[in-house]
Amino acid sequence: MLKQNDYEIFDLINLEENRQETEIELIASENYASLDVLEAAWSILTNKYSEWYPGKRYYAWQEYIDKIEQLAIDRAKELFWAEYVNVQPLSWSPANLAVYLWVLKPGDKVLWLSLDQGWHLSHWHPLNFSGLLYDIIPYFLDKETGIIDMDEVEKIAIREKPKMILAWFSAYSRNLDWKRFREIADKVWAILMADIAHIAWLIAWWALENPIPYCDIVTTTTHKTLRWPRWAIIMSKEKYAASLSRAVFPWVQWWPHENLIAAKAVAFKEALQPEFKVYVRQVIDNAKFLATELVNLWFNIVSGGTDNHLILIDVYWSFWVTWKEAEIALEKVWLSTNKNMIPYDTRKPLDPSWIRVWTPAVTTRWMKEAEMKIIANIFKEAILNKYDENKLTELKNQILDLCKNFPIYKK
Repeated sequence: MLKQNDYEIFDLINLEENRQETEIELIASENYASLDVLEAAWSILTNKYSEWYPGKRYYAWQEYIDKIEQLAIDRAKELFWAEYVNVQPLSWSPANLAVYLWVLKPGDKVLWLSLDQGWHLSHWHPLNFSGLLYDIIPYFLDKETGIIDMDEVEKIAIREKPKMILAWFSAYSRNLDWKRFREIADKVWAILMADIAHIAWLIAWWALENPIPYCDIVTTTTHKTLRWPRWAIIMSKEKYAASLSRAVFPWVQWWPHENLIAAKAVAFKEALQPEFKVYVRQVIDNAKFLATELVNLWFNIVSGGTDNHLILIDVYWSFWVTWKEAEIALEKVWLSTNKNMIPYDTRKPLDPSWIRVWTPAVTTRWMKEAEMKIIANIFKEAILNKYDENKLTELKNQILDLCKNFPIYKK
């Protein structure tokens, strides 16, 4: 129907679908939802209003909606071993805003990783609510190792007495010490919050340690690593359930989007299957192998490697290529990446030395170590031959062959 009624949009969607099928996605926040998730996300549930929570709705005819939302809650609890789950936040920032509004008052101190050390603008920036409302106290990575210095975190916490300590990252490739964060929070009587948007899927199958037993509150997106709809959830101890429910509704938002809650329920069930554990393990194996290959090809990697799915690659100091030159060359061979600040980078934030990549999307296509070796070599060759159009075309054809052998959606 769309093809007949709005060909312009139909055509653009198909062009984007073709782009995704014929390029290697290494941008560290993008992945591929399953066809089942997509079907639920754009179902007739889009038509339904459902204010409040299951069993307490204001609108009529909520019987099926309540069952769908409760399934999403129950499956998320099982997946993450959480006592309380709120599946209604419309996205990541509103989920975090709800937590901040409940825990903090304007001007309260919050301790979190410095923006230039692997953080994200939505957790601290003068143009964002976090930077406008709260007193941000940063902690840092060790300059030599590229790893969070937990002794220094403790010293800063004892000195500053923050109301909340936030453990999270957008560009950090090592494990977090949840137990130590808990001990530090207890010493200064702070709420401990974890934002696991980048590692939720690794935590779901315990490939990385679960922060939920240690943290008061945990938030996550559901689309980055989890291959689910673009959404978010909040998890906590049961004792915080009433407060967090009220913070989401009515403090931050009103009507949940039940079509996307249904898509989340579908995705949670997918993640509870044993094959998802195989996927999770392969993502880490691919990341570690790719990082090792890049090091062998003379790239400098922050902290020397990775424990998760993320890799921060130096392109400027390795090959005297700016991020923009590297990004353009990689786009020409159909490798998608994004620029990123790294700890103690001497270049400007909008013109950094580094590129951030990850392996969840290529692993969704079931590429493994052999393909990571090919990608690493193409990565280097594209940068070294950034002005050689013939060579770049040859490399692009190699990428196209990979994509044909590993389709996203098998027809």
